[in-house]
Amino acid sequence: MTPAFKEYPLHLKILREEALRAADPAAAVRRGLAGADLECRGRMFVVGAGKAGAAMALAAEEMLGGRIAAGVMSVPALPPQAERRVKFILGGHPVPTEGSLSAGKAAAELLEGTTKEDLVLVLLSGGGSALMELPRPGIRLGDLQALTGVLLKSGAAIHEINLLRMALSLLKGGGLARLAHPARVLTLIVSDVIGDPPQTIASGPTVYRETPPAEICAILEKFRLRESLPSAILASLDQFIAHPPEPAPLDSRVENRIIASNRSAGEAAAAAALRLGFRMDFLADDWRGEARDAGRRFAEMLIRLRGRGPACCIAGGETTVTVYGKGKGGRNLEAALAAATVLDGQPETVLATLATDGVDGPTDAAGASVDGRTIARARRLGMDPHRYLEENDSYPFFDALGDIVRTGLTGTNVMDLWTGLVYQ
Repeated sequence: MTPAFKEYPLHLKILREEALRAADPAAAVRRGLAGADLECRGRMFVVGAGKAGAAMALAAEEMLGGRIAAGVMSVPALPPQAERRVKFILGGHPVPTEGSLSAGKAAAELLEGTTKEDLVLVLLSGGGSALMELPRPGIRLGDLQALTGVLLKSGAAIHEINLLRMALSLLKGGGLARLAHPARVLTLIVSDVIGDPPQTIASGPTVYRETPPAEICAILEKFRLRESLPSAILASLDQFIAHPPEPAPLDSRVENRIIASNRSAGEAAAAAALRLGFRMDFLADDWRGEARDAGRRFAEMLIRLRGRGPACCIAGGETTVTVYGKGKGGRNLEAALAAATVLDGQPETVLATLATDGVDGPTDAAGASVDGRTIARARRLGMDPHRYLEENDSYPFFDALGDIVRTGLTGTNVMDLWTGLVYQ
């Protein structure tokens, strides 16, 4: 059966749902745990943080029940109240809050006095860096919040942001594993980082990592951060640069395991596209760079496919936005707006962007869908798409057109997923 252009909203919905189903964190925890993983003579603790944290912890409780001695999980939205072994704490994201610091303190207290007979099950997903934090002495919550605000507007990539966070934290960069020592540590990870490096996801709390001072200096210089960061943050970073901590020894009792990723979500969407009658032409999970530039590249790729029958392209990854204007939007909305300017006038060609956590920037949008008619519709409403792009004001643009994709909080986070469909 040849897919019809008029049904593209349904097709996009099916692909989106299949991708999110593949990234379901509860199912991933059930798949990711085996009997041998849970053998321990002592106590079992559950600790973690992330946008998928509630679902991951509830799945672990369902499997392990009374075997869990205690637990702490920091999440962006609390699950329904009930008697549980794991204590849920409301943290902040993308900016840390008092709850984030309370969660970090609670995790440190929980892990005091662990023995080599104990097992610490760590559950991590995207957002964990902000949701649970234990800053180095001298750094206050306001300093961390200011740091986050500056970094989110700087255009720095997530790995660069996390390097600075690691240098300022007692949890990140293996800090949580140090607190859990000498217990055995098993970390299950829902990846929100390109390439799935465990040392970067949630800033790698259970991955011992040496952060070279030269890298910190390079990031500060690259984004001119000394001009905008709080004095307490700069003082702590300068102390780290002058006196870096001793590298931690490799610990064979710490295991980090990826259980869901952008790749698995993209492959599920691709399989659904094939069932709908599309030819899969492109599938990637490593897209990055400026959102508007990547959006244009994706649209140009779709145009080159025209004339060869129904085709689907899927690009996963995570782009960045350098803020020039004072508008409202996110990286997926901005990418979609830039793509729409390229697709202007192209028949039967569709592109949709999606933040898999359901939140694109400081908005209630997950992304947007565009086609060859989007720009013409906007101009009939008196809207200049280039002005909206210059002002980083993509949210009101798509809101006026009714083209925003809203999923609500999905309970997972495996970066962004962009889908392109060509019907002729």
